[in-house]
Order: sequence, then C-alpha cells, then structure tokens
Amino acid sequence: MTSPREYSGQPVPIVVLVSGSGTLLQALLDAAQDPAYGVRIAAVGADRPDIEGLARAEGAGVPTFVCRVKDHPDRTAWDVALTEQVATYEPSLVVSAGFLKLVGERFLASFGGRYLNSHNALLPSFPGIHGPRDALEYGVKLAGATLFVVDAGVDTGAIVAQCAVPVQDDDTVDSLTERIKQAERPQLVEWVGRLARDGFAVDGRRVRIG
Repeated sequence: MTSPREYSGQPVPIVVLVSGSGTLLQALLDAAQDPAYGVRIAAVGADRPDIEGLARAEGAGVPTFVCRVKDHPDRTAWDVALTEQVATYEPSLVVSAGFLKLVGERFLASFGGRYLNSHNALLPSFPGIHGPRDALEYGVKLAGATLFVVDAGVDTGAIVAQCAVPVQDDDTVDSLTERIKQAERPQLVEWVGRLARDGFAVDGRRVRIG
C-alpha cells in the first residue's frame, strides 16, 4: 500500500510525459492556469523531439526535455535516464498523457504508486495501443477511457476512474477515438486535480482518495 500524499495548500508539482500532439496535455495546461486547481506542471517530457506536445508546453512557458530510446545503449539505460530527468523536477505525480513508451523497473522504483496513465479503452478490456480499433472489431456497444496507476504490466494497474462512450453504428476508428478523447480530457483534468489536492493511496486493486 503506497502512502497517501497530502495537499499542503501549495500547487502540487507534476511532470507530464507525451509522445504526440498533446491534446490531453493541453487540457492539463489550461486547468493549471487556475490557482484553485492546485497543480503546477513543473515540466513536460517526451520520447521524441519536434512534436506538438512539446510546442504546447513551450508556448505555456513550461520547461521541456526529450529522452529518446535510441540515444541510449539499451532500454534499461534509457529508463535510468528518463527517471533521472523526471526526478530533477521533484514531482509529486507523473502523468502519461499519450506517452507511448513503457517505463522500466528503475522508473517504477522511483515513481511507482504515483505514475498515472490515461488509456482509451475500458480496462481490463482492450489494453495496448489500439484500444478503439480493438473495441470496434470486437463489436462492443460501449467504449471509453480509463485512468489508472501504472504498474509493471501493460495497462494492468489499479483503476482510478473510467468514463463510457457509446459506440455508434457508423463509427470508424478515427471517429470513435476522437469521441473518446472528448470524454477522456475532462476525466483526466478532474482526477489529476483531485489526486494532487486530496492525496491518495493504492491499496491492492483499489485507489482510495484522501
């Protein structure tokens, strides 16, 4: 059971990790403009340069860094380097907002229990990077998004929150993905704020707030 982290009344520092356009990041950047939200985005990191997510962070005056796998001899060395870069900003939470790399043992040893990921499916169904496609192919009537605390598995961590999105008969992967994003963004903003302000603990498969 991880220890709950208490909100001190000061903005809670978080690091956000991205790999692409950064629409989830933008929702967090917008929310963090309100002092009442209680979150300060200390830095945004990426696994590749020249992406829109980094541009969004830079436009908001947030420090950025890039940690590419190919710049290191192996994934273990990359994991160590990523851990060290994130730790520089002393975050209370780390949020994967479309970060497409699996972290390793070193990262989880440092940030396990406070590393969140938002996945575009209703876990435990359809883990992996093709959630909306897999949901459509299976023929489900409800898709959605899951916010969870990352563990050593692939999309297997304790679930924080979920939102459901009905699947329409004429949906394509793109249309379903976009509608999931529209529901995923406010869920991510709400729960990152709550977890940061109120603290939380992971107790087995349960995430307990406060």
